[in-house]
Amino acid sequence: MVAELAVALPAVVLVLALVLGAARAVLAQVSCVDAARAGARAAARGEDAAVVRATAAAAAPARAAVSVLARGDGTVAVEVRSVQHLAGPLGGEVLVRSTATAAVEGAAVEGAAEGSAVERAAAVP
Repeated sequence: MVAELAVALPAVVLVLALVLGAARAVLAQVSCVDAARAGARAAARGEDAAVVRATAAAAAPARAAVSVLARGDGTVAVEVRSVQHLAGPLGGEVLVRSTATAAVEGAAVEGAAEGSAVERAAAVP
């Protein structure tokens, strides 16, 4: 009985660690969606790139990268990316990301040049 438990216990712990890591990745995905939406709302109100980035970063998972892109059609896109570790250093990594697009209100549309990058964040470490 003890030998079987000694063989099975590490497998149970590994499966539990992977399930918990997957749940953390799902929660990070939801946070990325919320952060991208919050950033897109701020950008649609005409806030500058620093405010948009700070708004999205406040709702994003830890160490997330935020990108803001103004498009010539009067819209702005906010992308939030985060790398999540599944089961510590041995479990691998998963990239979670979300993009939200919103129409810019009023006079802010005039300042958006087609394809101009308002701000680009560095790659997620």
